[in-house]
Amino acid sequence: MTTVLVDTSAVLALLVPTDAQHAKARRAFAKLAETESRLLTTSYTLVECYALIDKRIGRDALRRFRSEFVPLLEVIWVGADEHERALDIVEAAGASGPSLVDAASFVVARKHHVDQVFAYDAHFSKAGFVPVG
Repeated sequence: MTTVLVDTSAVLALLVPTDAQHAKARRAFAKLAETESRLLTTSYTLVECYALIDKRIGRDALRRFRSEFVPLLEVIWVGADEHERALDIVEAAGASGPSLVDAASFVVARKHHVDQVFAYDAHFSKAGFVPVG
């Protein structure tokens, strides 16, 4: 079974029909479902998703995301150690580097030996992760 880390950029691409990556995200997600891939995400990514979905799409979409999509994910809760390691990545990368949320995802993905990501954020590729679809 393939393990894939899910990023906010992919979630929004799936949910927003006008997103430039929407069609690609739908195809990639269908393939992930077909292959019964294990889908991981972080607690930080969920917080980011909830905030952006609520703001950009609305409360009904937030409720559907929580009840229909989140149960498909294995959530890894970011602890103090992962948080500090993510901050180290952010500080070392400078202004053009990844966000704290993305850096925490990098730390968790490496800890769980995840190489593939469902993401449309270039920081993941720059960090050495292989995007799906």
